[in-house]
Amino acid sequence: MSPLRQILVFVRPYGRLAVLSLVLLVGTIAIDLSIPRLIQRIIDRGISMHDGSLVLHTAVLMIGLSVLGAILAIGNNYFSVRVGEGVAADLRDALFTKIQSFSHANLDRFPTGDLLVRLSSDTNAAQRWAMVTLRIGTRAPLLMTGSLILMFRTNAELAVKVLPLLAATLAVTFWFGLRMEPFFGRVQKQLARLNQVLQENIAGVRLVKAFARSAHEAGRFAAANNALARLTVKVMRYMESMAPTLGFIIGTGVVLVIWAGGCQVIRNDLTLGQIVAFSNYMLTTVTPLIMMARLSNVWASGMASMRRINKVLDEVPDIQDIEAAQSLPSDSRGAIRFEKVVFTYGNAAAPVLRGIDLDIEPGRITAILGATGSGKSTLVNLIPRFYDPSQGRILMDGTDLRHLNRKTLLGRIGVVPQETILFSGSILDNLRLGCEDASKEDLMAAARMAQAEDFILRLPQGADSRVEERGVNLSGGQKQRLAIARALVSRPDILILDDSTSAVDIETEARIHTAIQAGLPHTTLVIVAQRITTVLKADQIIVLDQGRLQARGNHARLLAHSPVYREIFESQLGPLSGDTPVMGGLS
Repeated sequence: MSPLRQILVFVRPYGRLAVLSLVLLVGTIAIDLSIPRLIQRIIDRGISMHDGSLVLHTAVLMIGLSVLGAILAIGNNYFSVRVGEGVAADLRDALFTKIQSFSHANLDRFPTGDLLVRLSSDTNAAQRWAMVTLRIGTRAPLLMTGSLILMFRTNAELAVKVLPLLAATLAVTFWFGLRMEPFFGRVQKQLARLNQVLQENIAGVRLVKAFARSAHEAGRFAAANNALARLTVKVMRYMESMAPTLGFIIGTGVVLVIWAGGCQVIRNDLTLGQIVAFSNYMLTTVTPLIMMARLSNVWASGMASMRRINKVLDEVPDIQDIEAAQSLPSDSRGAIRFEKVVFTYGNAAAPVLRGIDLDIEPGRITAILGATGSGKSTLVNLIPRFYDPSQGRILMDGTDLRHLNRKTLLGRIGVVPQETILFSGSILDNLRLGCEDASKEDLMAAARMAQAEDFILRLPQGADSRVEERGVNLSGGQKQRLAIARALVSRPDILILDDSTSAVDIETEARIHTAIQAGLPHTTLVIVAQRITTVLKADQIIVLDQGRLQARGNHARLLAHSPVYREIFESQLGPLSGDTPVMGGLS
């Protein structure tokens, strides 16, 4: 959909306000166009005839019309602002809702900084476009058309002579407007780059300080900031070149009117009042063009921003339900089967997962182990359909995940990702994300399983204590335990823990696993781990190596038959001697 049609879609719900704004605008224009004619009346019939009464009455009428015009203009501004703000709010809602519908693959294609610019700066540009269109953008062409008609009615011969100049002014205005739109697209793209650097540094400011990289990051920001400044200066310099060009054309037009009109006045073919009225109409015709030229940056920016907004609104989520999507039955067991699964990220050359055949039995503990980059997190991200396999299929209780209703699927799966994300609000608010209708007792029961209840109760306000932005007032282990509790609130059929206990000690980790098994005995538990002690007592351990399933079995079997597993074990717990040590682990 074109940017213009797209923005009109968002204007349509405010059609009545927009029409009312335009009606008031037409009234304002009619008053503006009547003023030169009244001036002509004062000169030709009042001053020339020495009729003071007519001059007074006409002047009072002009004052009254000016007051009415001001009132109508205020009304037009009021309603156009309401339309513009409404369009901006709806655009932000539409963008936010669309982003929420994206799969992980869609989000991979849009950097966070870029999405923030589209939700803020681009939306504001579209808002300005809507308001300007309902005010100056509509006023200018209507005023110009009305003035042109009245110019011909005043003196057709003189009007024909200035038409080429008016056409030149119009052509210059449109030429500049069309040339500027790509410039503003580049400005918004560079602004997105600046926001990305800024967002990364604000989020990682502690890491930057820890590595003493403040100077380096300041250099990155300065480079992006200076690039934006240079590009903006270039755009503004280009825009400002319009004013001298249009000034020359308009000045030529004024001289032409005075010379040609003066000759007609000398020949008595034109009255003094008519030439004054004609000059006013000519200026009234040109003034909208100047306004349009000066505001062409608003239109160009608005169109460029709407193109960027359209890219988000037109983006099709990679993960969608098919028409006949099935809901999981209430007695779903949570058995998962991978059949020859291959997965590749976007346009990457090499697949991350290669030919995975795997069964995850319901109610059992499956642990996934492997070196960094072996595909562990990718594998578990396929279970809740954060991504779909590039080849092969994944079944739950014998049904292809792509045939299941995604909402009901996610309702049965609890996920604790590697990166712990908490939201500003109370602890209870964060836990309630796992189940909106959960009672406080259910929330605290989940916290108890996650070994979070003790530290929650020690806080000044207990479970009502506030979590600051990104959980900066909590330790890493506390944040991880809250994230686990949040996933446990809904009592999921399948629980995925993606290296989610890395910040807690081995004993606390063991207690968490023991409590989960006791509290949710029928839940299928899938654990991605870096620590060997996390997986020692899993029913099934999957060893991944460079995206391939290298080995599977329990700890004893893998220790005896898998060199990769044995190497991981000995690298963390030392060479084997005598009995195999079992530390912490799963009870």
